[in-house]
Amino acid sequence: MDIRVFLTVFTTVFIAEIGDKTQIATMLFASNNDVSRFTVFLGSSLALIAASAIGVFFGSVASNYINEKYLHYIAGVGFVLIGAWMICKT
Repeated sequence: MDIRVFLTVFTTVFIAEIGDKTQIATMLFASNNDVSRFTVFLGSSLALIAASAIGVFFGSVASNYINEKYLHYIAGVGFVLIGAWMICKT
């Protein structure tokens, strides 16, 4: 395992998820006193794992057909467009 790649991915995803609507939804579920906090934790953790697995799968498939350099450009443009959309939305 490449520890630098691991730390980069962990840090990037962790920062992206802080304050995200997913975290807010998880907090709302956990605020219900009638549910187990462990059940909420397990459910939200498995959902993030599943979503990440889908991203890894499609990233791997895309890399077989599209040059990695272009994938970086596509991802960068996508992030910029999402950021611009979020600014215009508010």
